Amino acid sequence: MNAPYTPGSGLGAALNRRWVRFAARQPMRIDLDHAIVTFTFDDFPKSAATTGAAVLERHGWRGTYYASAGYAGGETHHGAMFDAGDLARLTADGHEIACHTYGHLDASAVSDRALVADVERNARALAAMGHEAEITSFAFAYGEATPAAKLALGDRFTTLRGIRAGINRGTVDRGLLASVPLDGGEAGIARAIEAAGTLPDHPGWLIYYAHDIQDAPTQWGCTPAQFERVCEAVEASGAQVMTRAEAARLMGREE
Repeated sequence: MNAPYTPGSGLGAALNRRWVRFAARQPMRIDLDHAIVTFTFDDFPKSAATTGAAVLERHGWRGTYYASAGYAGGETHHGAMFDAGDLARLTADGHEIACHTYGHLDASAVSDRALVADVERNARALAAMGHEAEITSFAFAYGEATPAAKLALGDRFTTLRGIRAGINRGTVDRGLLASVPLDGGEAGIARAIEAAGTLPDHPGWLIYYAHDIQDAPTQWGCTPAQFERVCEAVEASGAQVMTRAEAARLMGREE
């Protein structure tokens, strides 16, 4: 079982996280008369592919799954991870499969060449598992990015997602989209529900990211009941729920 990795926490790491928000920006305009919500799952644990998908599907929704193929068929601190059967079923049911690197790389700790090579390895591995659909979205593992990484991946994917908390409104950086976590226990879920509550008066693109969805979640996960409560808040907001690809198409980022 893989132990959790901890990204850099020193002054240099903090300065990079701030700098990357303003450097190598790829402007994208979001002007919506109604809110859009996208549910995403990182890494992704089998519980997200089963329990998480089942909750979304009960609401008539679909999600986006950021796959790190190096985890496929194994176990991590999140529990059992996805396999080829999960990829096939999710795709057949209308969910989106996206890229999270093969080795769950910290993009701030490797060269842009190494990052691109790992992204290409992920695509080959997913294809070998039977996934044939085009992969057009990327999320930075740990939310760690650099200006060079954003530029290197900006032509390969229509959007890149980070983990800086926020709702995407107005002019945003498609190379580092903001998102809201579904973790942190009851306090974290309350913040996620509060974010949905702002949407009727202030429409935007709210992207949630989750990991494991299980009764005894990790600190990066949530319970099925907590996930359902967030879904109920989104439904009450009147937002339209779309996969990341569907939202990007609506905003003219994909054909």
